[in-house]
Amino acid sequence: MGRLEKMKERYDDIVIPAELNERIQQEIMKSRKQQAEKHTVGQRYGLKRVIRGMGAAAAVCILFTAALNTSPVFAKEAAELPIIGGVARILTFRSYETEKNDIAVSVEIPTIEMIAEDTGITVDAINQEILNQCSQYADDAVLRAEEYRTAFLETGGTLDEWAEHNIKITVDYEIKQQNDDYLSFVVRGTENWTNAYSESKYYNLDLNTGKTVTLKDMLGSDYVELANKSIREQIAKRQNAGETFFTAEEGGFTGISEDVRFYINENNRPVIVFEKYEIAPGASGKIEFEVGGN
Repeated sequence: MGRLEKMKERYDDIVIPAELNERIQQEIMKSRKQQAEKHTVGQRYGLKRVIRGMGAAAAVCILFTAALNTSPVFAKEAAELPIIGGVARILTFRSYETEKNDIAVSVEIPTIEMIAEDTGITVDAINQEILNQCSQYADDAVLRAEEYRTAFLETGGTLDEWAEHNIKITVDYEIKQQNDDYLSFVVRGTENWTNAYSESKYYNLDLNTGKTVTLKDMLGSDYVELANKSIREQIAKRQNAGETFFTAEEGGFTGISEDVRFYINENNRPVIVFEKYEIAPGASGKIEFEVGGN
């Protein structure tokens, strides 16, 4: 069975829950009623003109329905997440896989979808930023891999040897927290042949205000001292348990910076993240510390 046939089979196997279709139909009917009170849009204007003429809810609904019909990953994500209740959630906006010259690319781009009405929260700017970030990383990573391939072949490497490298570029995301108060997730770009260009960006959104959450918001005005104290205590405990960390002279932990990475966990507490090699040997991978707990 070819790749396209397999993709079609996976798509055909996806079961869209009844409540999802019901929600979509409700939004369509609601939008149609609202638009009927304003003006009638003739069929001659086409789908593009219709979307422009409709309200935001109708446009999102049409695009959401189209995505469900054309993206198995999008449909699967939607099927697994609750529809009724909550304020917002994360869904896969775009997903694709390609391969050229033995360079494989796998991309999943998330988007924030507002569920509750009249919140006053807008996420268009964040969604556009995420889309740009993911697209740019994928493009740049492919260019780097192609340059690596050219240099490899020009210095005596063979095509068979290049294929054995199994070059893989991945852009994806992970949801950390998704409830009525917070949306927290990380968008990542990785290349399996180098760690130098890996990128991770954490998004933490307060759904009560629509603003980005900071450590100061979660820990108070003395967040720097509190976080540093907590991390140092946890490092000491983990060293006693056998873990290895760099010393300050080796570039180890000396205190958090203004742009320190963190996400919000299931306990609604911040978890500070240090990337691979940042404060410990590479074998330790990412290092995380929950702060603010008792």
